[in-house]
Amino acid sequence: MWEAVKHDFDNLGVLINQYIGVRAPKFADALNSLGNTIGEMITDLPKSLNFSTFEGMGSMVGNIASVIISIIMCMLSAYFFIADREERAAFYAGQIRTELGQKLDLLEKNAFRFCYVNDFPMFERDPETKQIGFTHNPFSMPQGGLEALNTKDPLDVLAYQYDIVCNGVELSSGAVRNHDMEIMEKAFAIAGYDEETLKTKFGALYNAFQFGAPPHAGMAPGVDRMIMLLRGEENIREVIAFPMSGSAQDLMCGAPGEVTEQQLREVHIKVRA
Repeated sequence: MWEAVKHDFDNLGVLINQYIGVRAPKFADALNSLGNTIGEMITDLPKSLNFSTFEGMGSMVGNIASVIISIIMCMLSAYFFIADREERAAFYAGQIRTELGQKLDLLEKNAFRFCYVNDFPMFERDPETKQIGFTHNPFSMPQGGLEALNTKDPLDVLAYQYDIVCNGVELSSGAVRNHDMEIMEKAFAIAGYDEETLKTKFGALYNAFQFGAPPHAGMAPGVDRMIMLLRGEENIREVIAFPMSGSAQDLMCGAPGEVTEQQLREVHIKVRA
């Protein structure tokens, strides 16, 4: 048990030492020096007294000193407690971590670290309506196919969806497309869409799949995002020739523009005041 406690405190001490080392480097050096001195003194004690019963005590008390130093450093640090749903708590904790990393200059520079994400959940529960809905791409293939949809809790069903992430930025996103009409109908039924709604909203795809479709998959690379990372920019609009504004306006073309009543009628759109 002691080794487990020591391990936890040592890891905590390393993290806190990094924080204190940036904010108060001299104080951190003094604490580390104190811990090393205590460890050396205790280690030398059995040799000077020549007591066989002290065997191993130097290491043990040295570990105690390490834990004590960690506790002292903990007292000088900050703790964040977040009470919310798990996904929201994780979101806020991530923001705090990133902000502290930037403020304390702890983020790695001049490096590209990649993360490959798979096993996305196929469905999620809407926090407002409490209804089951699609997490991301409704047309992706569920892992386990029709059997998984029929036998598993929808929230436990995973999808064949993939992302490539670099330095926290999504570079590419893709999936294995659902090419089986029976599986697609079942997946949409779980999300609250009956067959008639599927025909109405996705008629082109529904009709095409009646003739059969081979298994197919794909991934769309975000070249503009790659350039953004290579350029060290924070905003993707900095590397796009004619970017839209934050309010989705194209300032070069003056879009979106006003439309006439006749144009609205042609596309069967009615604007309500």
